[in-house]
Amino acid sequence: MKDKTYEIEKMFLSPYACPSDKTAGRLREEAPCPMRTDFQRDRDRIIHCKAFRRLKNKTQVFFSPEGDHYRTRLTHTLNVSQVARAISRALSLNEDLTEAIALGHDLGHTPFGHSGERILSRLNPKGFEHNVQSGRVVEYLENDGRGLNLTREVVDGIINHKMNCSPKTLEGRAVSLADRIAYINHDIDDAIEGGFIVFSDLPENAVKVLGATSRERINSMVYSIYKRSDGKDMVEMEPEVAEATAQLRAFMFDRVYNARALREEEERADRMISALYEYYRKDPSLLPDFYREELKTADIDTVLCDYISGMSDGFAVKTFTEIFVPRNWKL
Repeated sequence: MKDKTYEIEKMFLSPYACPSDKTAGRLREEAPCPMRTDFQRDRDRIIHCKAFRRLKNKTQVFFSPEGDHYRTRLTHTLNVSQVARAISRALSLNEDLTEAIALGHDLGHTPFGHSGERILSRLNPKGFEHNVQSGRVVEYLENDGRGLNLTREVVDGIINHKMNCSPKTLEGRAVSLADRIAYINHDIDDAIEGGFIVFSDLPENAVKVLGATSRERINSMVYSIYKRSDGKDMVEMEPEVAEATAQLRAFMFDRVYNARALREEEERADRMISALYEYYRKDPSLLPDFYREELKTADIDTVLCDYISGMSDGFAVKTFTEIFVPRNWKL
């Protein structure tokens, strides 16, 4: 079965794609799987890891929304995977590598979305970036400190998925673009559903260029990448579409991401995360066993970021409540 995949890739992949049988390998050598390629194994390892399961209870944009249809960090990840695979398919890139990168790109994200990331970045003297933390999750934190031992191409794509980074593979670049395409469009849907904006608020030029619905806009963006990219070292949108996409992103920051209501929620999250950070920093012996052991090889701020960034929203609230909120006494 694996050999069949290799043959199919030789026939259909772009010469600039990353074929599965040409991986740079893993940090630790392993016996190969007789059925799955290394990138397929990476995808499966990510899907079955604990950090992936926790994404279902981590905020995308809106904290603890009342309703079943708002996006979470997990649904965002699945959206990114779908868009990234569409881009890879259009450009004849390796879909298995693309999918593995996409599914793992946010494993290190904090509770309470980018608010949590900003808070930890302020608390940690060395800063904090969720993409770098995602790499730390797959290389070290999962499997009780053994990591997932993923291929170098997948780890590179995960760490470098932000737009200001430079992944080494075209598949990694596809995920980077897919991340932006996905969050802009699904966040617009959630913002309209939540009453933060109405459709008529969207920039007129962006709607004209990209379309009125998420489906139309995503199709426009992906098709533009197909038309613009040369399949060698460039995976990008056409200038007009890129500009319209940037207009939508700027609009979302102005009207939604920096909205007063979300800032007020971020202030609450800040007080909670800051209190947990200082509580464990003052007495690290109160940390769970794994993180106390980690202190033998890592500094306290790194360990605190490992622990707190791995929390789901609900677990962070629960932990804060158990530590700081008085309990009811039954007399």
